[in-house]
Amino acid sequence: MRFMYIVTSPQPMRGPSPALAEAMHKLAEREIKAGRMLDSGGLMPVSMGAQVRITDGKLGVVDGPFVETKELIGGYAIFELRDKEEAVAAAVEFMQLHKEHMPDWEGTCEVRMFASPEMEQACQADAKVAARIAS
Repeated sequence: MRFMYIVTSPQPMRGPSPALAEAMHKLAEREIKAGRMLDSGGLMPVSMGAQVRITDGKLGVVDGPFVETKELIGGYAIFELRDKEEAVAAAVEFMQLHKEHMPDWEGTCEVRMFASPEMEQACQADAKVAARIAS
């Protein structure tokens, strides 16, 4: 199963400490060699980005920074893992590095499974069961 980790923080964006960068590099190297990590990367500040959005039926472009941003996405990683339990365990290990090497940092690593035809069929079946129960 393929998972994406999305790392967010309510704090102003800053790069990792040198110790955290080194620890993340070692972890990534191990996971890439094992064939579990497929891709990863940090993101540039929102001031360098743009949003393309539809509001009230109108398409618009807004250059960063974005005033209403409450949490910033700092980076992502894509893994191929056995199941959700393995994905959560790996995310806990990753976040532990942050706790050890940047103790004042606060943030979240969201673990999301990629959609696949099999998973979409399971979601549709769950929705049908929920609809029957509700009625």
